[in-house]
Amino acid sequence: MSTFTQPTDTKDLWNQVLGFIELSVSKAIFKTWFKDTHIVKIEEGVVFVGVPNTFTKDLISEKYHKLVLKSLRDISYTIRSVEYLISNRPPIETKFSPYSQPQENQSVNELPLRDLYINKDSNLNPRYTFDSFVVGSFNELAYAAAQSILERPGLRYNPFFVYGQTGHGKTHLIQAVGNAIKNKYPDKKVFYVTSERFAQDLVNSIQTNTVNNFKDKYRKYDVLIMDDVQFLSNKEKMQEELFHLFNDIFDRNGQIIFSSDRHPNYIQSLADRLKSRFNAGMTVDIPPPDTESRIAIIKSKTSINNIILSDDITSFIATNIDGNIRELEGALNSILCQIQVKKRDLTLQEIREIIKNNIRPKKMVSVKDVVKLVADFYRLDEESIYRKSRKKEVVKPRQVIMYILREDFNLPYPAIGQKLGGRDHTTVIHSYEKIKEDIKNDHQLEQEISQVRALL
Repeated sequence: MSTFTQPTDTKDLWNQVLGFIELSVSKAIFKTWFKDTHIVKIEEGVVFVGVPNTFTKDLISEKYHKLVLKSLRDISYTIRSVEYLISNRPPIETKFSPYSQPQENQSVNELPLRDLYINKDSNLNPRYTFDSFVVGSFNELAYAAAQSILERPGLRYNPFFVYGQTGHGKTHLIQAVGNAIKNKYPDKKVFYVTSERFAQDLVNSIQTNTVNNFKDKYRKYDVLIMDDVQFLSNKEKMQEELFHLFNDIFDRNGQIIFSSDRHPNYIQSLADRLKSRFNAGMTVDIPPPDTESRIAIIKSKTSINNIILSDDITSFIATNIDGNIRELEGALNSILCQIQVKKRDLTLQEIREIIKNNIRPKKMVSVKDVVKLVADFYRLDEESIYRKSRKKEVVKPRQVIMYILREDFNLPYPAIGQKLGGRDHTTVIHSYEKIKEDIKNDHQLEQEISQVRALL
């Protein structure tokens, strides 16, 4: 068992973390990805790790984030999370104590210790509240529905199912509901869990022959919030337990809240009875934020840090970072860090350089990409789209492809026909018009096309 001395500054802390990581990965991986990393700063229990470029940032955050976080927490329980910033500056050593707590004369940006950590009883993050949730046109329906639940938990919009791609604010919203219910109804027992943690709890209970304890644990709650239910795909035993748990809480008028990266109807290998339960309440999509919403998010985040960006710079950032909220926040963290280090406002050119380092190049979508994605979505052989088949299960996906190529990419009708097996342009026009009309009355078709667009 390895031992270590308590770190006294951020450089010492990171050196100890690197020591743990070096024992867990190969020499080549450590040298390639971790050699030029350092701690930029630590704020409110969040460690900001500096990395040399976007590629390193993406790889570490996707493949080694859990290892980094675990290594930090093994040294200090006061560390809550890790963020990654593009930073080529040498590390600035600041004092660090693994047991340090905020002082009474803390700044307005610091929170009391009790507000920094996950609540052990509810598993909710106290920082996810409605007050800190930025509402825009892209998420106002989901926000309004979430607010309505507070009036009659368990009786209005039950279950509440939120879906959308990563980084659109689903976790923040569903946890905000949980925190609000806890404050308004102190007697209600609220619990937040990811589907992966739920599955692991079940596996552990089976291995230790304590399944009844597992059931008793989850059935005592008045409000159950489960994140990322798409991970229950192909897990029949987990789905069975969730089905019975759902019925138990629902029958007691308990509130049930789910999130997923897709509509429940399109979670593969999900039992029909669960799909039926999920669709029985309120199902709402959170799409990517529009430009106005991104501007509102930027202003909200900079206001929290007592920093004001000019309207020109704010608009520039919002226009050029059109991905998810998490990517936007990542770029903002890099900008705010540079402002704090330089102790002055940044020029537009400096902002441009930071954004360039934080944004992945946009991928060009080809006709073949669209065909492959739609074919996979409808579980078809890609080649069948090009053949002269008139089977119903092929015609509809082909028409959807023609509709998307025309509606979203403005491809000429003759070009679409030529790309899809040399079809006449009149066939393409007919397909486009048919799907356009069918969408107005066919909610399922509308949802399918929304899912395809999200995947694109």
